Amino acid sequence: MNKRLNSVLFILAATVLNIVLMFVLFLATFILFARFLAPVLPPGINRILPPVLLVGSVIGTYVIYHRIMKWATHKYNLEQYFAPLFGRRDGPRRGD
Repeated sequence: MNKRLNSVLFILAATVLNIVLMFVLFLATFILFARFLAPVLPPGINRILPPVLLVGSVIGTYVIYHRIMKWATHKYNLEQYFAPLFGRRDGPRRGD
């Protein structure tokens, strides 16, 4: 497999991992909220907190994914297996 195909497959797998991680994080925080906080909080706050939990899970997913990628890049030297996502700006372009 070449670097370009490795990059495409990696991006697809990373996207699926990101979505699954966000879903699990949101579900876990929502279940904890529903079990422990929702019964004791007023209804007005109970309507506001689920969207806050969703945004928090998106931010949490970004932080977790960023740390995993940083660790994996250093441990396995991933740069040698993947092509750059964006072309270089210096040098001739196609069609010039």
